[in-house]
Amino acid sequence: MRKRFFFILILFLCSTEAGHALPTYEEVRQSYVKSDSLLLDRRGEVLHELRTDKVRRRLDWTSIKNISPALKVAVVKAEDKRFYEHPGFDYKSMGAAVVKGLTSESLRGASTITMQLASLLDRELQAGKERRSIWQKRKQVIEAWEIEKGWSKQDILEAYLNLVTFRGELQGIAAASRGLFGKDPHGLDQSESLILASLIRSPNASSSELIKRVSHLNKMMDWKIGEEEIHSKVRQIFLGPNLPRPREDLGPHVARQLLKGKPHGATVISTLDSPTQRFALDRLVHHLLPLRMQNVKDGAVLVVENQTGNVLAYVSYSGEPLSSRFVDGVQAKRQAGSTLKPFLYGLAFDQRILTPASLLDDSPLDIAVLSGIYQPRNYDSQFKGLVTTRMALGSSLNVPAVKTLSLVGTEPFLNRLRQLGMRGLNESGDFYGPSLALGSADVSLWELTNAYRTLANEGTWSELRLISEENKPSQKKQIFSKEATFLISDILSDREARSITFGLENPLSTRFWTAVKTGTSKDMRDNWCIGYSRKVTVGVWTGNFSGEPMWNVSGITGAAPVWIEVMNFLHRNDSNIKREALASLVRREIEFPQNIAPSREEWFIRGTEPNSKDQGIGSYNPRIVYPPSGTVIALDPDIPLELQKVFFISQINEDDFRWVLNGVPMETVGKTIPWTPKAGKYFLALADENEKILDYIYFEVRGSEVN
Repeated sequence: MRKRFFFILILFLCSTEAGHALPTYEEVRQSYVKSDSLLLDRRGEVLHELRTDKVRRRLDWTSIKNISPALKVAVVKAEDKRFYEHPGFDYKSMGAAVVKGLTSESLRGASTITMQLASLLDRELQAGKERRSIWQKRKQVIEAWEIEKGWSKQDILEAYLNLVTFRGELQGIAAASRGLFGKDPHGLDQSESLILASLIRSPNASSSELIKRVSHLNKMMDWKIGEEEIHSKVRQIFLGPNLPRPREDLGPHVARQLLKGKPHGATVISTLDSPTQRFALDRLVHHLLPLRMQNVKDGAVLVVENQTGNVLAYVSYSGEPLSSRFVDGVQAKRQAGSTLKPFLYGLAFDQRILTPASLLDDSPLDIAVLSGIYQPRNYDSQFKGLVTTRMALGSSLNVPAVKTLSLVGTEPFLNRLRQLGMRGLNESGDFYGPSLALGSADVSLWELTNAYRTLANEGTWSELRLISEENKPSQKKQIFSKEATFLISDILSDREARSITFGLENPLSTRFWTAVKTGTSKDMRDNWCIGYSRKVTVGVWTGNFSGEPMWNVSGITGAAPVWIEVMNFLHRNDSNIKREALASLVRREIEFPQNIAPSREEWFIRGTEPNSKDQGIGSYNPRIVYPPSGTVIALDPDIPLELQKVFFISQINEDDFRWVLNGVPMETVGKTIPWTPKAGKYFLALADENEKILDYIYFEVRGSEVN
């Protein structure tokens, strides 16, 4: 037996074969790669910790001084009680293993911490399906010896605790400590240290086996930890998900965008601002909580710098926590509602079709579309009669918007929306029809907020960005004229202009200059509030990711409270700076007829203002109320022709106007006149006493004339 012992010892120790060069402690630490990547804010503060390695779970490398003393003592006692005495291999343990006949169990017991570290650093030494061979053991001893010659004992123990697997995918003390006990390594107590030390030898041990190992180590350490505490801690491990919670979880959606395709453990600096991101999330959650009673569960907030396009806050929140991080409310497409109206009126201003003082009629309107008759209504189902363009936009009236769309054209408006970066719009304007004026197109909060930023930047559009690229200038496009965006901004900042619908005192009023618009989509499925100040544009959406309708929620009660709080936070130290007018604009005192609106000073693009002799706004032309243009009327074969009537209805009460059908004046005059329909296509017009056409429509009658 003695000869056999010395033969094997000489075999292990006298060989000069050292294998490949072993890394130094510094090299091991530098090559360490976490399973989680980091998203940092613009100042380098951690915003989000995102797992990118799906095979193993490694967290930050933990220095030996930041590891609980209890754990270090327990690990040394369990794995290598003469760790601080031997030169890398424990000849006493090896001698005992030889005496036992070099069984697999005895070999395992003879492995020191340094030898185990050598196996973690050298793939050739890692055990496969079978136990290590005698030759692998020999090489392991040699490499452990080499490590001890260049490393300190503290470095060896530190590297070992950061590389060893504790349970399942949890590799390293940081992942094990946070995953199993929800705390950092420095906070581990004695019972937790016993459990972790016992797991090293058997990471996949059953509950009963682990309890047995922990109890045995407890007696060896003479720590006198109660059995009840041990059972409780072990039960916690086997019942819990054992997933390390990220240190920061403020930007999951941005993290996925920016860290996609990056190597494991990567760090990306974003444009986000941690205080703004945190505040926006907090306020969104705060305001969504009471809205759950009105079936509002989800929301999103986007904050961008006007000048640079840098995104300061990117928040998407769901009342269903399991789906919150997987649904991006900032990028999701939703119906825009009334938030498209500023771009519609901006186009009308640029085309010199309207001015802020132009009169538009807010009264019942029937429009023939493919699916029947389209009848736009206001949010409160009330009509205001003649209103100025300023009032129509500021108070978000629907009928004037539809009429404005008919003036500028659906296709030009659709093209303008595409220029503003709204992607995925249908190629044909006929797909939307007149409802496009009221926001029937699907857009994202990302696209819409940047479109409003274009208004803030005097009509200049550029891409938003999540990574600051100082050496890469952003491409800019002039979408609206400076004059048109000034007029739109002036209206959206006018508290009186929105008073018809929202009242003078409402959540949209700020102590500093802002321009803001709300919107609600069809069936109350989406709720928007988007606006801008001198320096930032803030967009807020609330609703349900599922598409469920909300219950009695408007832009004022849904998204606006979040918007105003975020705006106030961003301008908490700012003074109010008035917007300077452009030299290409003129201001005139305007008097409106029929007490439509009080006289006021109004802005005009130079050349569109009333002449100096007449500062008033003239009366409007009458129009045909029924039938709507494009109407198709079907004759009823079961009713005698002389009993079938179609009524032509105008908006006027005077008899100074005549009806003209296919170029022939009709004998009957008046606001409403009956007409016996006949098959054919017709051109119906209203003309004044001078035979000037004031309004006209086309309609068609189909069917056979049966008497």
